[in-house]
Amino acid sequence: MPATSDPAGIAAVEGLVRGLLFLGGFLLLALAERWRPRRGRRHRLDRRRRWTTNLGLAVIDTLVLRLVLPAAAVGAALSFEAQGLGAFPMLGLPGWLAAVMGFLALDLAIWAQHVAMHRVPLLWRLHRIHHLDTALDTTTALRFHPAEILLSAAWKILVILVLGIPAAAVLAFEAALSLAALFNHADLDLGRADRPLSRVIATPDWHRIHHSTVPAETDSNYAFLLTLWDRLSGLARTAPAGGHDAMNIGLQDDPAGQASLPGLLILPFRKHEPGSSNRFA
Repeated sequence: MPATSDPAGIAAVEGLVRGLLFLGGFLLLALAERWRPRRGRRHRLDRRRRWTTNLGLAVIDTLVLRLVLPAAAVGAALSFEAQGLGAFPMLGLPGWLAAVMGFLALDLAIWAQHVAMHRVPLLWRLHRIHHLDTALDTTTALRFHPAEILLSAAWKILVILVLGIPAAAVLAFEAALSLAALFNHADLDLGRADRPLSRVIATPDWHRIHHSTVPAETDSNYAFLLTLWDRLSGLARTAPAGGHDAMNIGLQDDPAGQASLPGLLILPFRKHEPGSSNRFA
């Protein structure tokens, strides 16, 4: 069998290409944040500490994911596709329809996972790391515990297997999701374009509400890509109560917000501490 038919090998190439695309998007949006900041420099607290922590998590996440699940979602999709596994092949759907439905199904699955990360206590222990960031910019999109990254990858692979989503659709979704996460976490002022754009995709203003310290606002606007799911579920908010400039980011009165990188890695496995995020206390 030629090397190009090896799912793990193809996934490695895909990972490199997507990584370069992600890096390009990150650099572009980081520059755009400096050019048109939405909330200004006074909101950029401890930038050096935050960037060191967030970028450090990104490196660890990448290494862990490649070590535990080297084929990742695209490699799994290629393998399943070659074997004709999943509902779409069994139903004989045209390739284009399977791709469109697969893309939408993956976005819905990631949205549902995000809701679960907030509502299931054990999962919140992991996702809390993301919400402990005390400011919001492109690096926040990289701030996830490695265990959450692995759970997310496994969940996507399960959805791909059950439905038989074409590898091309998986590749398109993975690229779109990566860029969308960078985009909607950016401290970027889109001006009047933000509101109409948020009718379709999660914009910086849309997702910033989700990072509010106000619990009712944190429990809204879960979308990373399409805002359709927030609207259909009644979990959409168009503006924070106090306005975007005055709102606080993070988890209110949670001392773990100042935790170091090693501290964040072990935080989900520590006994719950009084004064820490008490969603389920």
